[in-house]
Amino acid sequence: MSKSVKKNYPQSLKGMHDILPSDQYIWEKIRNNLKDIAGFYNFLRIDTPLLEEAALFERTTGQDTDIVEKQMYIIKTSKGDRLALRPEGTPSVARAYIQHGLSHLAQPVKLYYEGSMFRREQPQAGRLRQLHQAGFEIISNADDPVYDAQTILACCRLIESLKIKNLNIHINSIGCKVCRPNYRRKLIDYYKPLAKSLCKDCSRRSVNNPLRLLDCKTPACQPFKEGAPIMLDSLCANCGKHFKAVLEYIESLGLSYTLDHYLVRGLDYYTKTVFEIFTEGIDLAIGGGGRYDYLIAMLGGRHSPAVGAALGLDRLVDVIKTKEINLLGKIKPKIAFIHMGDLAKRKSLSLIEELRVSGIDAVDFLGKDSLNAQLSLANKLGSPLALIFGQKEALEEDIIIRDMKTGSQETVPLKRIVKGIRRKMK
Repeated sequence: MSKSVKKNYPQSLKGMHDILPSDQYIWEKIRNNLKDIAGFYNFLRIDTPLLEEAALFERTTGQDTDIVEKQMYIIKTSKGDRLALRPEGTPSVARAYIQHGLSHLAQPVKLYYEGSMFRREQPQAGRLRQLHQAGFEIISNADDPVYDAQTILACCRLIESLKIKNLNIHINSIGCKVCRPNYRRKLIDYYKPLAKSLCKDCSRRSVNNPLRLLDCKTPACQPFKEGAPIMLDSLCANCGKHFKAVLEYIESLGLSYTLDHYLVRGLDYYTKTVFEIFTEGIDLAIGGGGRYDYLIAMLGGRHSPAVGAALGLDRLVDVIKTKEINLLGKIKPKIAFIHMGDLAKRKSLSLIEELRVSGIDAVDFLGKDSLNAQLSLANKLGSPLALIFGQKEALEEDIIIRDMKTGSQETVPLKRIVKGIRRKMK
């Protein structure tokens, strides 16, 4: 007996996955709800290119971040240009805001997006190399804490619209350019005696970017965070007042939150408020963001305080499937269209189109010839009515409408097919 030979079928790339028809209804529900939530809170849609200059992310996201150091997909052109598949959405939105003069619009400018991002992650649960995100951005001429709260609110309402419950917001303030240098010195002093025990990345960042030490995911470095200085103790008066107002807004909305003193997020452009959103029973954040008051100016625009957030759509889908959330509700079964014979089959497509134009949902079995096989499929789908169109009916310009529950049926002229179906459905 010969051994079976394993066929070398093409496979999707590591960390990139297909979205199959069985999951498409979840994705469509998320996208539709995103559009509705964004519309209610007056966010306008923006779409930016998948490819940007690599320098855009290196300048904004940060040279010492995991995204820039390890995860960007870099493409070098024949002319020597360095391009990058976008790893996140905010720098592209900021670039578009400056390039197209959106600062001249009524303030604040509220934008949202949805699309693919690319990161060279180590593929595992909740981490993909092609990931899908939806984001909300509010860019204005003032750092009003109400915008922080509204960004968080839009994220929570989108998640809740998908029947995901028991949300908790982890939130912190990482200060501004006035108070952060003092906190930075405290972190350096705290970690200095621990230098030999830190991972390779943390050893380097302890000098260049000490805030990244609090974002390290290496297990060996986790215990050190527990005794690290707390940013809230170093906030200047303005940052303290701002953070207090954000928390008051969140409390007034009845949103559950936890002060996370060591939450800094992994991006260099954040200032003041940073947050992540969790749901009960799931370890990974399903969304997060923060304020970025200096980003627009850093790219050459006028000073424009801003706040934004992104939701991981792949993670939302995973949560919906893990928690077995039914987003479909009660599905209205379709009417079954059954044909018999070549003449009936040739005339079937135009009849089915007539049903579509009249707003009647129908399912056909044009690939089947057997009457019993088609009726069996109609029963499995729970079709309330079957339209039986055979050779005789095709010649005489009429059709049989059968009640699938009682078995009763009647013949009606084709020109009155829609009226006959609606009368039966009543």
